[in-house]
Amino acid sequence: MAPKVSTAATRAALLEAAREEFAAYGVAGARVDRIAERAGVNKERIYGHFGSKEKLFDTVVNEALDDLTTQIALPGADPVEYVAKLTDYYRSHPDTVRLLMWEALNYRGPELLEGQEARVERCGRKKASLAEGRGETEPSDTTARLLFMLTGLALFPAMMPQLGRIILGDTADDHDAIRDQIAGFVTAALK
Repeated sequence: MAPKVSTAATRAALLEAAREEFAAYGVAGARVDRIAERAGVNKERIYGHFGSKEKLFDTVVNEALDDLTTQIALPGADPVEYVAKLTDYYRSHPDTVRLLMWEALNYRGPELLEGQEARVERCGRKKASLAEGRGETEPSDTTARLLFMLTGLALFPAMMPQLGRIILGDTADDHDAIRDQIAGFVTAALK
């Protein structure tokens, strides 16, 4: 008789398999059968743990962003260091970038998705940290836009490598130079 696999282990295996599948194919192209096979479980386990393929995708994205949050400190008083570290993170986690791109392609409505409260809270902490570092008691709209721009600058090289190769040619793979130029741009913009 085969040993029973714990519920937590099954959930973890499903999340790992789903992350690979969703990063490769997005929500529409991902197949529950492939996720289940990769995780070594029956596909009914996906529905039992997550309810639907879409909710599984949302969980995968949230877990990827939780990982990012644990690895990258809040922006605080040094948005230049923050954007540099974020740029490095996105380069070393292309699956997170792809998940975010698939999410943007699939969820275009003006309303937040169900269950996004944790992401709103996470971004609120980032805004508050950046506001405090800028001497604000509450995050202003300008600080919120700054956080949005910093995130976009950090994401862009990982999101558009083909454009980087077209524009930069042989130097497109010089990640350090790109990161340093982004940091220099932010330094100049904040003066």
